[in-house]
Amino acid sequence: MMSLDFLSILICSVLGLGLAIPSNTCIVMGNLDIIRKKGKLSTTDVIFLAKGIVNLLLQCVMSIEGMIHALWQTFLSVKGLNGFMDTSLYFLMYYNFWLTFWLSAHYCTTITNLSYGFFIWIKRIVSNFLSHLLFLTALGIFMVSIPWFWAVSEESIQSSENSTEVSGNTFHFSLPYVVPVTFLGCILPFCLSLLCLVLTSSFLLRHVWRVKNNDSGSTRPNLQAHVTALRTIFFLLLMFTFFCVSQIGLFFHSFSLIIISWNLQLFSPSVEAAVIFQASNKLRRIILRRFWTRSWRNTET
Repeated sequence: MMSLDFLSILICSVLGLGLAIPSNTCIVMGNLDIIRKKGKLSTTDVIFLAKGIVNLLLQCVMSIEGMIHALWQTFLSVKGLNGFMDTSLYFLMYYNFWLTFWLSAHYCTTITNLSYGFFIWIKRIVSNFLSHLLFLTALGIFMVSIPWFWAVSEESIQSSENSTEVSGNTFHFSLPYVVPVTFLGCILPFCLSLLCLVLTSSFLLRHVWRVKNNDSGSTRPNLQAHVTALRTIFFLLLMFTFFCVSQIGLFFHSFSLIIISWNLQLFSPSVEAAVIFQASNKLRRIILRRFWTRSWRNTET
């Protein structure tokens, strides 16, 4: 009989799939509609499109792996399949984290207009070479994620050698693999994104303070777009923080922590889609117009 832990994974896998597929498909189709009408996308729209595609693939991999774990609990003993699934999972997660950094860097360099050479260089490559940058990032993250295959393989071998029956409740991770991979794929983009958030927030606060204390009588500028950008970075970093905290369960080999974090992560692509929708007025207008047109046609027929 299936345990409650694996039953919760199965339910969350199905629910996450049902929420993430429609929402992220709307993001992808909305950006493709913008390309069809305007011929090109802005920098933020390109990153949103990449995030939509990555979240679709990520949700499929997480849900499929969750269903396999729930329905086939000896999955950990299958060396090749388990390693391939985990490598794909962490590649998509880490690539999504780096997409968050490039989005944060774009907002930071656009809003703050810092004159330091490093920020000018970041702004130039993000504006002019974004497609090449995303491809090189994906290639680098793929190379970084490959060690997860051996980390998972060692876990499976140890589980089969140390017990006569493979237990799905035993998790072993090789620290020489996990620590550098987690740093390069998760901690480094998190710290860089946090730096961008701090710089952007401090610049806007100083700007608002100068405007409030300006006696020239000039009108106060509209900062709604900047506030939306800050809110977007903050929400994405909040999800980032949860993932970093959830990794603690890996190092303590806590099965309960892993189950809880896994169930919550199954909804992360859906939450990220909601963050993208609140950040993009164009996507909201396109989706609302499509649903309005479809519902209007249905009422006519």
